[in-house]
Amino acid sequence: MVEWTEQQLINASIEDVWTLFSDARLQTIMPQLEKHQLIEGHPNQVGSKYAQQNRIKGRVVNYVMEVTSYVDRPDFKQKDLYFVPAGLFQITLSFVFKKLDHNQTLFVYSGSNRGANLIGRTLLKLDAQNSSKQEVLELIERVKKAAES
Repeated sequence: MVEWTEQQLINASIEDVWTLFSDARLQTIMPQLEKHQLIEGHPNQVGSKYAQQNRIKGRVVNYVMEVTSYVDRPDFKQKDLYFVPAGLFQITLSFVFKKLDHNQTLFVYSGSNRGANLIGRTLLKLDAQNSSKQEVLELIERVKKAAES
């Protein structure tokens, strides 16, 4: 299993950062996401499900992503997700935003990637966190750049 928690101070309001994680803007910070379509529930609610199509290492992978936590307060926001791409990995993601002041937000990105079966566990062992860590850092940088521009 691979786990991570990374933090980034962003010089933008919490609302500006939070909007990047809305359904309409998600592909701005996740360019590998080719499809993001609500298929069950209402947007921005726990239990909502989305059909997603993602380009992972040159391959297109389809899966269903579920919102497992959603908090939208003026000073604190959180969105947690769960999905199983290609039946290989159980992935949980958590995006937390804390308002520090009018124009500063602390962004905390955490998650885990667990092999869903023998093949998934083997692939994770072969990767040894190298690509997962790089993907996490790249997302944080894209969020910072988009929010501050």
